Amino acid sequence: MASEKVLTFTDDNFEAAVLQSEIPVLVDFWATWCAPCKAIAPLIDGIAEEYEGKIKVGKVNVDESPGMPGKYGVRGIPTVILIKDGKVVDQVVGAVPKAQLEALIKKAL
Repeated sequence: MASEKVLTFTDDNFEAAVLQSEIPVLVDFWATWCAPCKAIAPLIDGIAEEYEGKIKVGKVNVDESPGMPGKYGVRGIPTVILIKDGKVVDQVVGAVPKAQLEALIKKAL
């Protein structure tokens, strides 16, 4: 079950929730049918808990919100993108270990 700290981003709320955020935002592009997405879901939940107040953490379902993946060049999922001040800081593709996600986060803190 997803943590209540993990937000849901859509094509409709992405601008306000992510691009205009005053703190960095970790965005997980995923789909319900994606096994690697399910594999990293607990890591995303844990990061949301651990970094609460320092970063926002949220997910974009690529099937329900196809605009944002296209805009950010997402070709494979899961793709995790870190955005700070409305700009992409870095991204990783695939089911990566927690240490790699934390290294991504440290670039923006």
